[in-house]
Amino acid sequence: MTDDHMYSGMAALTICEALLLALNDAHILPEKEIMGILKDAAATHENASSSEAEADAEKHRATAALIRRIVAGGNSVRRP
Repeated sequence: MTDDHMYSGMAALTICEALLLALNDAHILPEKEIMGILKDAAATHENASSSEAEADAEKHRATAALIRRIVAGGNSVRRP
């Protein structure tokens, strides 16, 4: 992965997390909905990994694992 791609991914993740926090803080989306969005995103990558070439499948599995760690850590909704 090139530095540009890595930095783009980090920026996108940070922006998305900030948007989820703002939506929760503004009472637009409750925590339950935000967790659903994150779990759906992880499932999408998990399902894609079974239909892709091995190199792409590994990227999808890693992406799903990262999203699952975010869910477990409670980062996007400031859970204790």
